[in-house]
This record gives sequence, structure tokens and C-alpha cells, in this order.
Amino acid sequence: MMEQVMEDFFRVEIPLPGSPLKSLNSYLIRAADRNLIIDTGLNRKECLAAMEKALTELKIDRGRTDFFITHLHADHFGLVGKLVTKESRTYFNRPDTEIIESWDGWGAMVDYAGASGFPRAELQAALESHPGYRFSSAWIPELSLLTEGDNIQAGKYLFRCVETPGHTAGHICLYEEQTKTLIAGDHLLGDITPNIQCWSDEDDPLKHYLESLDKVFELEVELVLPGHRRPFRNYRERIQELREHHKNRTAEILFMLARQPLSAFEAASRMTWDIACNSWEDFPLAQKWFATGEAIAHLRYLEELGLIAREGDRIRGQIFKLDNSAHRSASNLDLSSL
Repeated sequence: MMEQVMEDFFRVEIPLPGSPLKSLNSYLIRAADRNLIIDTGLNRKECLAAMEKALTELKIDRGRTDFFITHLHADHFGLVGKLVTKESRTYFNRPDTEIIESWDGWGAMVDYAGASGFPRAELQAALESHPGYRFSSAWIPELSLLTEGDNIQAGKYLFRCVETPGHTAGHICLYEEQTKTLIAGDHLLGDITPNIQCWSDEDDPLKHYLESLDKVFELEVELVLPGHRRPFRNYRERIQELREHHKNRTAEILFMLARQPLSAFEAASRMTWDIACNSWEDFPLAQKWFATGEAIAHLRYLEELGLIAREGDRIRGQIFKLDNSAHRSASNLDLSSL
């Protein structure tokens, strides 16, 4: 499906077969000099066919087209290698580029998932069902790196980069001040919550995400163009809803830990999820992976706040419990900072 958002500005739904997200929103700005495509889809034939159909209908010449990718996840980045030409520029961010440059495979992430309680017998199958493993870009084009405050001109539209780490380390939104439009990638979604995952003891992505919500709250925005689902206008109301969601998530985990210590995988299996499955056992493996990553993000956030502590080791598995040394209980914990 394709719809016109504004003059020479289009939203194209790129299908994501088998994904609960259903599709990716790719935004195409048509211009006399350089066209701009924002986010691309997975590296698979269904995505390429949808993109090529849209480019043909809009009479967009790829030789006069540049690309901006909001973040490194395969449903946004994966297809760009099939679309760029030697005349194209591909705009991206430094933190996610550093992850690409230092990438030595999925081994460390798989090991961390196993140490977090993910059943080791299921780890390989979970990895093989991961869209980032199956449909990432076949090659990485030369990247033109942008940072906070940098501008991209596309026809009549001037987009300003707004760094919003959390969903990934380098996620960037684009703000168009004249039309008060925010191209939000996966930072803000209208009817689902962005997945905030963590697979490292050194990171605290939920903290970064909440800080990024506070940062963009101050922008004057009339239209949000998200990476998935429908555009929306209730900008600040939606930010408040997302804050409340994560406050409820942390409270849910704290109450679970008040009853017994849990691994991240066990916590994920007990958390409330909006997915059409009757039980945790019915979750597809890829969704168990995403849910476990989100549980780790909330556990790491609470750990950094000093509200929970860890016991066990990387061999026996990491277990989280309430921090008894802080003399706190789940009934009187202050989560007002969320």
C-alpha cells in the first residue's frame, strides 16, 4: 500500500511476512534533484518487490536517490544494499555503525541469552528464526554519518537529526520544523510499544530510551510518522503512555522478584504480553527472544538503580532478586522517576 502524506512525500508499506509487525513504513520524498528514501525493509524478495513497485509508480530514479536509515535493525536497514547505486548516499549514525564495524557474529549474544536462562537447547533455533539473522543486508554500502543537529534537504523539506538512543544505541529521528512532522523510526509507535532489548552487562538501554522520550517531548509535533503501523497525532499523550507502560513493566518485575528470584527468561515468561498466544509455551521462538531481551533491559535498569541485585555466575546462570541490602520491598518502592 502507498499513500501520500504531503506534497511529494509518500508512505509505502513494505511487507514483513510472518512478523507481528506486519509491515515497515518506508517514506519516499520525491524531488527535482535528489530523492530521499527513509528506511527500506528486510533483505528479502517480498520487500524488494514492494519497493520496486512504489519506485516505478512514483517514477523515482534510483540514480538520483539517497537513503536515510533510522537504525541498524534488519527490517529498516536490510534492503538498502539492494537499492543503492554508485550515485547514492546512505545516511546513518555513528553508534550503530560501530556495532556493524566491530561485529564478529552472534556468539556473544547467544551466550548471554543462555546465561540469562534461555534454554540452551532452543538457542540455535531461536537464532535461526531471528529476522536480523535471516534477512540482514548482504553487504554494507559506504555510510555518510550524521549526528545531532545535522540537516538533510529533500525537495522542499528540511529534516533535522534528533538522536534518540534506546531502541538501538544510535537510533535517529528526523524532525521537519516547517510542517511539525517527526519521522520517528521505532522510537515512537502509535499502538504498540517499541521493543527495548539488552544483551550486555555494560548497557542500560531502557535508561537511554526514557531519556530520549523526555528529550523529544519538547518538540512541537503535529504528525508522527512511525516505522510501523499508522501515523498519529497525539504526540505528547503517546509519550506519556509509553512512560507509563515502562513504569508498569518495572513494577510488575519488582512484584515478581518479591516472591522469588528469577532469571531474565523466567521473568519474561511471567510478564504480561500483548500477543495472540494462550501461554508462554505457545510463543514463537523469535518472540521469546525479543521478550527475554526486553526483560533483561528492565532488569538492568532496576539493577543500575540499585533496586535489585544479581547472584549466580555465567555457568549456573544469572538470577535477579530484590536488593535486600537496600531494605526495600516491592510495596513501597518509588518509581516516580520513570
